[in-house]
Amino acid sequence: MQIFSLTGKKPDIILLLVTLVLVTIGTVMIYSSSSILATERFKDGQFFLKKQLFFVLLGLGLMVLMTKIPLDQLRRLAYPGILVSVVLLSLILIPHVGIRAGGATRWLRLGIFSFQVTEMVKIAMVLFLAHLLTRKIKHVTEFKQGVLIPLSVTLLIVGLIILEPDFGTAVIITTILLLMLYLSGCRITHLAGLVAFFAPVGLWLIFHKSYRLERLMSFLDPWKDPQHSGFQIIQSLLSFGSGGTFGVGIGDGMQKLFYLPEPHTDFILSIIAEESGFIGVAIVILFFVVFIVRGFLISSKAPDLFSTLLAAGLTMLIALEAFINIAGVMGLIPLKGLALPFLSYGGTSLIMSLTAVGILLNISSHAT
Repeated sequence: MQIFSLTGKKPDIILLLVTLVLVTIGTVMIYSSSSILATERFKDGQFFLKKQLFFVLLGLGLMVLMTKIPLDQLRRLAYPGILVSVVLLSLILIPHVGIRAGGATRWLRLGIFSFQVTEMVKIAMVLFLAHLLTRKIKHVTEFKQGVLIPLSVTLLIVGLIILEPDFGTAVIITTILLLMLYLSGCRITHLAGLVAFFAPVGLWLIFHKSYRLERLMSFLDPWKDPQHSGFQIIQSLLSFGSGGTFGVGIGDGMQKLFYLPEPHTDFILSIIAEESGFIGVAIVILFFVVFIVRGFLISSKAPDLFSTLLAAGLTMLIALEAFINIAGVMGLIPLKGLALPFLSYGGTSLIMSLTAVGILLNISSHAT
């Protein structure tokens, strides 16, 4: 694939190649992990593969489009983007408008497809914060002038997301706010104060809902309730253990045979671990590390503060999602139900992740 930029400079080819490799691995593993499930549900073993290939093509198209949009025009979308985010997050909370699944209302129906609103909101928030903090750069050391407005908008968005509920996305957006405030020059005392505010609120939200507390308890001791709260993480750990060093072979895994729930989505790495072993998991993690390094390198070489904050925010978004998914399925942190970027089945996640890559490639083509 050839990507052109308006500046005549080449975008970051390493970031592009890493992305394409991850998408390719994800597509192969989605077919491997979902074919039996798709046959059982839809009488078509390629059902999820066909849909994912459509999402891949659409996502790559948007990625290329993002490389061509001038950054100043992209910046103009900051306020409309956040307004649309508030409207959509409010719409999905209306009964019979939002689609409820897995105990949460996070989707809107678009024809024959469902759209997960928070995936778009995450990118809109990064764009908005990059624009606003650039405008407020002279006042960023003042809480009232430089911190209060981005904090207030973030709290509004996070509040709507918590109502879905989607605690994981709320944590990601809050973390990105803190990172971008830090990069823009916010006082450490202000950041410490925000952490001191968010930490007890987060703990209260965990202990306020029984299912969140149950997840925490199953993380600490999954074998206490192996058939219910601990079932998913136990099956995931079995996938990692049975894969050994080199795996049992692509397509030959057993955990996808209705043991591991939804193996093609949140637990795609567990199937990779079983079928390609430690080597396969290490390769996937290595590619994500390279992606993150290249993303922050793009941020460091960006031509202006807006581009620097935007690139850092988008890179941190991918990094946090990858870390939470990988650490969760390995049993290192409580499970959060977040997709693994570029690999998990899911149209909205893949399309928005590739859109973020397109913006990063765009910024890299303007590197100083």
